[in-house]
Amino acid sequence: MAKTKTVFFCQNCGAQYAKWQGQCTSCKEWNTIAEEVVQKASTNDWKETGSGSKTNRVSKPLKISEIDTSHEARYNTDDTELNLVLGGGLVPGSLTLLGGEPGIGKSTLLLQISLKLPYKTLYVSGEESQKQIKMRAERIHSKTDNCLVLTETKTQNIFRQIEATEPDIVIIDSIQTLHSDYIESSAGSISQIRECTTELIKFAKETATPVILIGHITKDGNIAGPKILEHMVDTVLQFEGDRNHVYRILRALKNRFGSTSELGIYEMLGSGLKEVSNPSEILISKKEEELSGTAIAATVEGMRPLMIEIQALVSTAVYGTPQRSATGYNLKRLNMILAVLEKRAGFRLGAKDVFLNITGGISVDDPAIDLAVVAAILSSNEDIPIAKDYCFAAEVGLAGEIRPINKVEQRIQEAEKLGFATVFVSKYNKISQKNSRINIQLVAKIEDVIEHLFG
Repeated sequence: MAKTKTVFFCQNCGAQYAKWQGQCTSCKEWNTIAEEVVQKASTNDWKETGSGSKTNRVSKPLKISEIDTSHEARYNTDDTELNLVLGGGLVPGSLTLLGGEPGIGKSTLLLQISLKLPYKTLYVSGEESQKQIKMRAERIHSKTDNCLVLTETKTQNIFRQIEATEPDIVIIDSIQTLHSDYIESSAGSISQIRECTTELIKFAKETATPVILIGHITKDGNIAGPKILEHMVDTVLQFEGDRNHVYRILRALKNRFGSTSELGIYEMLGSGLKEVSNPSEILISKKEEELSGTAIAATVEGMRPLMIEIQALVSTAVYGTPQRSATGYNLKRLNMILAVLEKRAGFRLGAKDVFLNITGGISVDDPAIDLAVVAAILSSNEDIPIAKDYCFAAEVGLAGEIRPINKVEQRIQEAEKLGFATVFVSKYNKISQKNSRINIQLVAKIEDVIEHLFG
């Protein structure tokens, strides 16, 4: 009989304690420490035979020059956006964690991919029945015999089915629903999540089978469970978007096999998720007449240039304290830009409400959209519209100077491709204007921009 052990875990950060206490000393949260019963089993090998014996592979050290990687080709997911975010496809033996809000489309995305894959895929669901998954598959209109559906939450039974079917790719929906016999606590607890993930990692590395996990998130937007979960997996993907918009964004928060700055965009339809190949067209609204308070910014996400629309509204404050609100943009950076306009350009915005919005429901951290934010704010303040064929790509410094940015050539080419006539960039950027049909306006200070836009 294995010895039963009681351990106390913080449900917020996963810190472990020998006894209960009111405050977690790691994350400083109160009343988050709960007792969990942990039982140390004699083995936690993923592969067991019917007689109870196990097979262990002994790993031997190799010189790095002796390690053969020639046959480790990536699995093509047949999804351009997912391949872009992953860095070229699924790596054999990798563990990928996909997180996102409830109802955002995590299960739909992975079911859609598993139905399109030319490889044998095992889709394990602990949240839906096989009939529910079949109904969703019929809505997606994908017909394939390569996808096997299993509704199971016990890891030992899952590995038994994996051994029988020998799939090329395994998808788990979701890691919070799994439980192992080697841990006595309930499914979704910190010790269960950690144990189940460890078993899946052991299986993935020993068999070179890619495993994709779906993870729930907390009310703060972080993936539920211990933080060590994100350290254990190879790739962490975030699926985000606004329920009021049909567009969804896939980001890589961690990627051991590629860049973390790539971005994938999908459109949520009744028949599933549709890849968006040219997001710039959907992020810029079509207007028949010119309106004040809007400006177009050229940004870059990874290797993909995007043209996004910045909307600003400046009005006299009704209450004593003026309001500052930003959607999709850093509020602290907005306050900094307003201070620069007040100090360096002489605009009296201290007694006015300022609202800022990036259309399309996306969030952008690129400092190169600063100049477009300035142009939108000043356009709304002066109530003078900016020409529809103007766009901006520059960072604004605290001294009011227009600072250079990286990948400026890609931004200019994207603006030229979409039919913009003039792009405002910093004069300190080194730009080759040869064979360019777009007018490149070089500016050094905010005053230069104001003079060109408003005279």
